Amino acid sequence: MRGLLVAGTTSDAGKSLVTAGICRWLARRGLRVAPFKAQNMSNNSMVCADGAEIGRAQWLQAVAAGVEPEAAMNPVLLKPGSDRRSHVIALGKPFGTLEAGEFATGRRELARLAFEAFDELRTRFDVVVCEGAGSPAEINLRQGDYVNLGLARRFGLPVVVVGDIDRGGMLAAMYGTVALLEPEDQALLAGWVVNKFRGDEALLRPGLDRIAELTHRPVLGVLPWLDGVWIDSEDALAVAGWRHEQQATGGLRVAVVRFPRASNATDVDALAAEPGVTVTLTADPDTVRAADLVVLPGTRATVSDLRWLRERDLEPALAARAAAGQPVLGICGGYQMLAETIVDDVESGAGTVPGLGLLPTRVSFSAEKVLGRPVARWRGHEVAAYEIHHGSATATGDGAEPFLDGWRRGSVWGTTWHGTLDNDGFRRAWLAEAAAQAGVSWSPAAGAPGFAALRESMLDRLADAVEQCLDTGALLRLIERGAPEGLPRVG
Repeated sequence: MRGLLVAGTTSDAGKSLVTAGICRWLARRGLRVAPFKAQNMSNNSMVCADGAEIGRAQWLQAVAAGVEPEAAMNPVLLKPGSDRRSHVIALGKPFGTLEAGEFATGRRELARLAFEAFDELRTRFDVVVCEGAGSPAEINLRQGDYVNLGLARRFGLPVVVVGDIDRGGMLAAMYGTVALLEPEDQALLAGWVVNKFRGDEALLRPGLDRIAELTHRPVLGVLPWLDGVWIDSEDALAVAGWRHEQQATGGLRVAVVRFPRASNATDVDALAAEPGVTVTLTADPDTVRAADLVVLPGTRATVSDLRWLRERDLEPALAARAAAGQPVLGICGGYQMLAETIVDDVESGAGTVPGLGLLPTRVSFSAEKVLGRPVARWRGHEVAAYEIHHGSATATGDGAEPFLDGWRRGSVWGTTWHGTLDNDGFRRAWLAEAAAQAGVSWSPAAGAPGFAALRESMLDRLADAVEQCLDTGALLRLIERGAPEGLPRVG
């Protein structure tokens, strides 16, 4: 068996979840499947069992495939630190930085690492299902590409392209995608997948027939809009995908501050899935004041996002909450902001800056990144987590009590650890305590599914959609034999 590259007409067309669905569908057939993304640009990441850091989407895809996530599945991870600079993680470890001007020409070594990782994976797995990045038709980046058609050309991978019909313009984007490609790249583009469709497919059929006629590539199927499937995106705050599903009134209202460089924002997915809890992303101080619970999530740029927070008058709103005994939770970078003082000569180079002063702590940044999978207990509940950080906090005086690896003073809580809220017992016990601080009579719903079970059900729904809505026979032929020979040139 060979492999398959799942590309997209645009970013956020659904490549990550379609790839996850294909991984689970193939695993159900008894195949040993590895996901792969040569280069991922995301601030949502995960720590593997061996301490390697990879994109959160590839971790999810490995879970879908039923295999242990590893560094080779996402050999290059770019974590944007500004609009022009990204921090590079190569094979799970810090590698340096990449400036915007180097994206087209300065990636030869990263490409070599990615190709070697793919080559090694395919010796151990029956199928490697690859996810592209952005669009394969970004011709300004084609010369140095190793994640889309550059990868496909190197290994002869057939390519299917996913289009998001929900945002409009999909048919034009499909035609434009293939027409912009070089003939050698076009020869590997073997079919189309429509994603996020709502309504009567008969209305869409004439357009699909015409795009198949114009491009000489079949439409392999139409995947429906799947309500409630929004897990583990690689986009930093794609949790907006569940905002529209929160219809409950009353209950526990949670406001998550929407930092520009938010990272590992998947921490709050488990809150959004909890019955009776409504989560809102916000940069509005009035929303922060009115919420029952406020979460400051992780960020890839603590000092910069702290400045952003202050510019939006969020600091007085947070101080008022703390003074009134209303709960605030800081996670990783959000926790670092709660300190009295931040000393950062590494991430921002800003030196010593004042924090929000809501916890009696001092944060210091070091060049060495801490990566780990800690386990602890809180109020009798086991808490399994992961940590990814350069900054560490120490207590500066009395008045704080330990909370996981961090501290709590009054209604202000902080921890460096990510993923703590995925633990059902801990999440529900801690939310009940936070609700009591807020004066809200919330309690966990009896019989509500756990978050891991919810994730599994979402993955099964994705695989069901792949099996029921796509031409799986055609997909298997592509995986086994590659793209058909002699595909006509378009444009």
